Amino acid sequence: MADAPAQKSWLARRAGSITLLKQLGPGLITGAADDDPSGIATYSQAGAQAGFGLLWTMVLTFPLMVAIQLVSAHIGRITGQGLARNMLKVMPRWLGTALIALLFIANTINAGADIAAMGEASELLAGFGAHWFALGFAALSVVLQMFVPYRRYARFLIVLTLSLLAYVAVVLMVKIDWTEACLAMIGIGVTLSPAAATIIVAVFGTTISPYLFFWQAAQEVEEIEQHPGERPLVDDPPEAPQAFARIEFDTVVGMFASNVISLAIMIATAATLHAHGKTDIQTAADAARALEPIAGRFAFAFFTLGIVGTGLLAIPVLVGSCAYAVSELRDWKEGLDYKPWEARGFYAVIVVAVALGVVMDWTNIDPIQALFWSAVVNGVIAVPMMFAMMFVVSNRKLMGEFTAGPVLKGFGWLSTFVMLAASVAMVVTSF
Repeated sequence: MADAPAQKSWLARRAGSITLLKQLGPGLITGAADDDPSGIATYSQAGAQAGFGLLWTMVLTFPLMVAIQLVSAHIGRITGQGLARNMLKVMPRWLGTALIALLFIANTINAGADIAAMGEASELLAGFGAHWFALGFAALSVVLQMFVPYRRYARFLIVLTLSLLAYVAVVLMVKIDWTEACLAMIGIGVTLSPAAATIIVAVFGTTISPYLFFWQAAQEVEEIEQHPGERPLVDDPPEAPQAFARIEFDTVVGMFASNVISLAIMIATAATLHAHGKTDIQTAADAARALEPIAGRFAFAFFTLGIVGTGLLAIPVLVGSCAYAVSELRDWKEGLDYKPWEARGFYAVIVVAVALGVVMDWTNIDPIQALFWSAVVNGVIAVPMMFAMMFVVSNRKLMGEFTAGPVLKGFGWLSTFVMLAASVAMVVTSF
């Protein structure tokens, strides 16, 4: 009986841990999908080309990506409607349609690049069949989206992405000048060249991506629909404190985990590839060699697991965000919890986007370069979408008493103008 208080205390801590884990959902999955093949390629290219010189971008983007993803989540949870439907209420329909068209184009390019990278990474192990592996992964992704609830298999795919922790292991194992690295993280000694400006836009674009905005807002809407009795916060204000606490914890944890991996990829490639004169990554094999110090002959295996796991996790987010946006524009039934015959238009968008991605894979476009430039495109088109989001989250007619507070609004606008400044700097330094 003497151990009863200790046992009770342990059970209380255990219950508290389970409660915290239950709060992880849309934010964690969004953060995991952020380190997709496009992200891996972009962060690897940044580390290989600039060494430690661009580490400051990851420190800067963390509070900014948290803020803009919180804005997305708040819009979905408060209004009970997705981003596209809300954006159309604060802008002309033609402008909203144009932005959604840009989203579809950018996401299709990104999904196609991800599919191609998955195929190329698989060929590293098998020695053949990059295009056929890509086709197989694309078909698998579509089938899973149509017939298996995304939340059910997303958590399994997150386990595959743990292979990306090999980059963290590289950081801990190889010799690194931590003084130089830490100075780079706070931006000391930064120089801006045309090449660096383009990489910065790519890093920002793959970290703060439009598809993540639409996805997290849509997932918050589905959270309402999946729990009987829950309503949008504009209709149920007493639920706001608990809902906001969950969203903030979920989003901060998801974005922090994403940024830790991103930073590790940049440091690992800087300390291995850049340090040995490999400053331009042309193939998946080039990118995988950053893992050789820790994985040795298994470097390709770890790299392939990471690419395939994050790809299968990210493709539904990429094409799903398109489907949500187009369905909201057309007023179609939308949601991955519906069967294909219940939301035909929604799933048609998914199939078309994936099919176009497969077609892109069978062209002569280099997968690694396509991944990098898809990140640049995302960085540019994110700007008008972020402006629209900030107008929505500040609109009392839409948000009721839950318009963004000064801190969230301040960081949201800061994030928007940083993305704008990066895009302008890329254009200016190119001439």
